[in-house]
Amino acid sequence: MIKSLTRNPIFTLTSSSLTRQNKRSSCHTKTYFIQQLQECKHFISLASVHSEILKSGFLSNTFTLNHLINCYVRLKKTRVARQLFDEMLEPNVVSYTSLMAGYINMGQPQIALLLFQKMLGNLVWPNEFTFATVIKACSMLANLITGKQIHTHIETFGFQYNLVVCSSLVDMYGKCNDVDGARRVFDLMGCRNVVSWTSIIVAHAQHAQGHEALEMFREFNYQSRDRPNQHMLASVINACASLGRLVSGKVAHGVVVRSGCEFNDVVASALVDMYAKCGCVNYSEKVFNRISNPSVVTYTSMIVGAAKYGLGRFSLDLFNEMISRGIKPNDVTFVGVLHACSHSGLVDEGIQHLDSMYRKYGIIPDAKHYTCVVDMLGRTGRLDEAYKLAKSIQVDPDGGPLLWGTLLSASRLHGRVDIAVEASNQLIESNQQVANAYVTLSNTYALAGEWENAHSLRSEMKRTGIHKEPGCSWVEIRDQTYAFYAGNALFERGSEVLSLLRELERKMKERGYVGGKTGLVFVDVEDEAREEIVGLHSERLALAFGLISIPKGITIRIMKNLRMCRDCHDVFKLISDIVERDFVVRDVNRFHHFRNGSCSCGDFW
Repeated sequence: MIKSLTRNPIFTLTSSSLTRQNKRSSCHTKTYFIQQLQECKHFISLASVHSEILKSGFLSNTFTLNHLINCYVRLKKTRVARQLFDEMLEPNVVSYTSLMAGYINMGQPQIALLLFQKMLGNLVWPNEFTFATVIKACSMLANLITGKQIHTHIETFGFQYNLVVCSSLVDMYGKCNDVDGARRVFDLMGCRNVVSWTSIIVAHAQHAQGHEALEMFREFNYQSRDRPNQHMLASVINACASLGRLVSGKVAHGVVVRSGCEFNDVVASALVDMYAKCGCVNYSEKVFNRISNPSVVTYTSMIVGAAKYGLGRFSLDLFNEMISRGIKPNDVTFVGVLHACSHSGLVDEGIQHLDSMYRKYGIIPDAKHYTCVVDMLGRTGRLDEAYKLAKSIQVDPDGGPLLWGTLLSASRLHGRVDIAVEASNQLIESNQQVANAYVTLSNTYALAGEWENAHSLRSEMKRTGIHKEPGCSWVEIRDQTYAFYAGNALFERGSEVLSLLRELERKMKERGYVGGKTGLVFVDVEDEAREEIVGLHSERLALAFGLISIPKGITIRIMKNLRMCRDCHDVFKLISDIVERDFVVRDVNRFHHFRNGSCSCGDFW
């Protein structure tokens, strides 16, 4: 072992200093060397201590050698650490665990798992830190099968109630998309810390279980004396954003300020995103402006938020400001930029940004970027160019449905039956968005006067049992969420809501409103029935409920799971003028801010 180590080139770096230090080596003890290793911050000083240990004869001592391995791992010199490990006669659990941690820190979790197998094969029994380390390797790989196998070993060795191990298990199950598994481990824990609480909250928040994430955060504040960390706070804020829970988001913002995390980059970016998704882009801007040195993540959150709100020029100004400050954009930044161009009709500028992605920044456009451009072209009626682009690019199975669904919507908007048929076939063949494909194509046929084809598609849907996702809208009032479904008025204060809608419809008709004129909903019903059905769209029910429940002067904020139809859009503009109130609607595509009879989208969505 000594011969191979002295051949290592690291020792040639400090030959002159080693000659002087060797005179003192004989009086050095293990305690001295361990202290020196703990204080090492640079590779050259570590090489010097390593040489002293070698000359003093302590390199054969497992305790000292473990500290040496750990020091190399800490300084990210895993290759040397592995060389030392391989030449140990009897590596122990500390030796294995230190080296496994080194491989994980270097982004090589697969090698850490192989070391764990070797460790068990050599009858070296793991401790709590070994298990926490190897579970982290499974988390990085999202390897649920191996993670469950290691979970079995944990129970065999009696660590199933250990705080460190269980916290790692909760994190692993969450990152492997097994939230139920994470929750089972969490619920069985007798003692929890901020790490375990954070792991379970993150697991819920990242898997579209925002309500559960917020409930766990409430339990954490009630049960734990620990302060929340930035990861927990960012996840809670993201949960509020996904649910459109502005009141809960403001409460979380208060916790952020009290915890001293308001200038943390991840938390600040989450706040910017949350306020934007809750329809308060002015709050987003206030949070953003308080950050002295925003990163690409924070800039991107603000760019995307403003773009969704229809502030395309503001988004592009932010992008130019970011570039002027020497901050390199990432792929998500360009999604926001292209989205801003799409929703503001800036087609030529959008195409220029697409072309600059690789040429200026080395970013290869993917399906998300091309979908934005297809949307951009489609909105302005350049359907042939949009179709040509969609046909020319290769997209993965996840990106294809979004691309063709976007083209299908644009085809319906401009009455291009030929392209709508092709886009629908692409969606049906991919077995994704099938109901949307049938309904949109049926409406396209109806707009073009091809009633036989429209009815044929509706019959096919009934025969095969394909159902369109029901429209759902929700509104938050005093930290309570009230959900409404299209055509269903059987809810609290339902009779008051219907009475108000009838009164508002009377006032709208006095101003020349003709309901259901777009023909985009239920092509197979009579005009009178269609008008009644459109009148019970979920966003109208939510609006009427908000009008009778939320005091005047407070903006009514509504979230919807589908795209807002043109008829409801016209209705909201009229009602905002009639009742002299502001409404903000977040549909699946963007925000609409209605005020004084107009909308922030400029009727372009």
